[in-house]
Amino acid sequence: MSISSQEICILPNKNNLALLQTNGMPGNLYNNCSNLPATPTRLERLLRERELRKYSKCLNDCEAELPSSTQDCFSPDLETSTCWFNDEELLETVSASRSLNDDGERLDFRTSKQRLLVVANRLPVSAVRHGEDSWQLEMSVGGLVTALLGVKEFDTRWIGWAGVNVPDEIGQKALAKALDEKLMQRCIPVFLDEEVVHQYYNGYCNNILWPLFHYIGLPQEDRLATTRSFQSQFDAYKKANQLFADVVNEHYEEGDVVWCHDYHLMFLPKCLKERNSKMKVGWFLHTPFPSSEIHRMLPSRLELLRSVLAADLVGFHTYDYARHFVSACTRILGLEGTPEGVEDQGKLTRIAAFPVGIDSERFIKALELPEVQDHMKVLKQRFAGRKVMLGVDRLDMIKGIPQKILAFEKFLEENPNWCNKVVLLQIAVPTRTDVPEYQKLTSQVHEIVGRINGRFGSLTAVPIHHLDRSLDFHELCALYAVTDVALVTSLRDGMNLVSYEYVACQESKKGVLILSEFAGAAQSLGAGAILVNPWNVTEVASSIGYALNMPADEREKRHHHNFKHVISHTAQEWAATFVSELNVTIVEAQLRTRQIPPPLPIEVAVDRYSCLNNRLLILGFNATLTEPVDTLGRKDSQINEWEPKLRPDLREPLRKLCDDPKTTVLVLSGSARNVLDDNFSDYNLWLAAENGMFLRVTTGDWMTTMPENLSMEWVDSVKNVFEYFTDRTPRSQFEVRETSLIWNYKYSDVEFGRLQARDLLQHLWTGPISNASLDVVQGRRSVEVRSVAVTKVCFSGIIHSWITSYLISCFNVYIGCRNRSNPRRNSS
Repeated sequence: MSISSQEICILPNKNNLALLQTNGMPGNLYNNCSNLPATPTRLERLLRERELRKYSKCLNDCEAELPSSTQDCFSPDLETSTCWFNDEELLETVSASRSLNDDGERLDFRTSKQRLLVVANRLPVSAVRHGEDSWQLEMSVGGLVTALLGVKEFDTRWIGWAGVNVPDEIGQKALAKALDEKLMQRCIPVFLDEEVVHQYYNGYCNNILWPLFHYIGLPQEDRLATTRSFQSQFDAYKKANQLFADVVNEHYEEGDVVWCHDYHLMFLPKCLKERNSKMKVGWFLHTPFPSSEIHRMLPSRLELLRSVLAADLVGFHTYDYARHFVSACTRILGLEGTPEGVEDQGKLTRIAAFPVGIDSERFIKALELPEVQDHMKVLKQRFAGRKVMLGVDRLDMIKGIPQKILAFEKFLEENPNWCNKVVLLQIAVPTRTDVPEYQKLTSQVHEIVGRINGRFGSLTAVPIHHLDRSLDFHELCALYAVTDVALVTSLRDGMNLVSYEYVACQESKKGVLILSEFAGAAQSLGAGAILVNPWNVTEVASSIGYALNMPADEREKRHHHNFKHVISHTAQEWAATFVSELNVTIVEAQLRTRQIPPPLPIEVAVDRYSCLNNRLLILGFNATLTEPVDTLGRKDSQINEWEPKLRPDLREPLRKLCDDPKTTVLVLSGSARNVLDDNFSDYNLWLAAENGMFLRVTTGDWMTTMPENLSMEWVDSVKNVFEYFTDRTPRSQFEVRETSLIWNYKYSDVEFGRLQARDLLQHLWTGPISNASLDVVQGRRSVEVRSVAVTKVCFSGIIHSWITSYLISCFNVYIGCRNRSNPRRNSS
């Protein structure tokens, strides 16, 4: 059954599909397509895309439930069906590449899927080599794998490292062939040699970026060695990212969406965009993003931030991480942060939060499996009469396992009556066992567990059961289901999906979740969980007591809130939402591009310029003829800003233009006269200072175009205000000109400077200039006060009359000379 772009019939089913009105939203009173806005807003596009996904899912579910003989019996019911989206721009949002064939005919939405290239450090499978040309593949586990393998609406391809070093070409071909045969070209390997893996993955990713993003800081031991090896690690990082980009470019097809993942591939968006600027590129970070004060410690901070900004859409788990990223771009790169993202020279990179979820249905259905039921029965018998508390973590510094165990010890100290009534099951999955810091952590945890068990345990029972291993899926689900209290005490965590998994398995028992406020999941499950600061052992111990004694009705309310969130915000919905936002972002970028004036046709302009005998060139000074300045104020940029100098490479071209008898050059600037004199005293050109209030014709004297009745009595009072705010705003300055005053806070702290500018403006309007005929111009990071007549717009009329008079006088002189040389022409 095909679906046209003009009409989609609503199939009846037990879920009572909501009718989609003409504008894509139910309940709208207007069904006339002409009432739709010509250019839908971003929110309208996203809502329509969301309805599109919901409708497609319901349609597929409906047809899967119906007998095959009846699936084709449904026809449009004129009383229940509605004319669907007629907006062609929406089809662009969904991506025409997945809904049109080569002949331009509409395809069935269910069979036409947009290709999604998922680029991650690791493939969703791990490869084990057997012999020279034989490979065994094992499916990996993790939130990203679960999320994207469950998304059915995209034609997904994975690009990543297979986790093994394959130096020989025969082995590489054999592995690629094994992936093709088993996964039908769904996984595309990237081959990295051993040295690159060591420097890129073990070095830069795990030794530099990962600790920094989790607020651990750069390595403290052997600092000199770290500094010396840092550049080689960063070079390997860029090389590895380029290798990923080469594989992406090899398999990329027009219209594909490229989704880059995590801190391993921060350099990848730039590599991709340099090759193909029209490529749809998104980047998502699965760890926290630190505050700008932490990120600025990274020596390669500028390159990495700009590389990520090359993407069209940048996603994070929480708003806090997104806010930190925007702040880093503002404070470190000096760019402008907006509610939509980060803007750099007209290009907007959208920044948004996309909290990941889990495949909740998989966990809920697993509880009904016989093997899970058997595990649950054994656990209930084993811990009968005792409350079960659970912790499931990687044995990692950021998971807060020592803090959790110490808090449990504090609870037992303060509540001795609970000693034989509660047990803590801690599953600590080993990771990076060859790293000394992790080995030290393991020993520390074992020591604490042994001390507590020796202190509070007995011959028949111990308060803590600690396992240094992982559990299979069925065992884990059973453990979640029988647990009364789950403890997540991460010191810093991007999301922590253990909390989601626990909630999904607690529909029957309705246990309590104690959750660290430093885990990303606290933003989503905070209302139903007990939030704690894991560093405060006393607070966590008190929360354990509150959770164990919580009334049943409160437990049920808390669980209902969390369970509702977990089943609605799934991993599949997370992936679909990100790609939807990326498609809409691309459409918005195209709309913004259409509004930008087209570039100057250089060849045409040069041809016409060469043909003319009288040319007038009006040039700006600051940022046009001067060196670009660093807004962060490094080196001597701030001094150079207040003493602007003509760029050395422009001196000779400008001199040639000025010496051309057919060309008149005018430099129009807001700078003072002495600044222009210092830079252009040797040039045969016209100068207009302070936005045209002063004019100098070639090598003549300065003349004023200032109105005779222009009052400047306001200068002293405004100057006092500017002096006050300059004193209280570090690295700000103000400049006094003959017709205006400018306060500049470009080099100050961005947020503080904005607050100061707001206070300054409020004071000006209610005080010194409340009754004066003045203009207050708020620039990007400046405030200027000037008389109403002092603008370049006002000067344009003046300069037009000057130029006209000048050209007329030149023409009259020219005619007079020709008449004197030709008396017959004069008589005529």
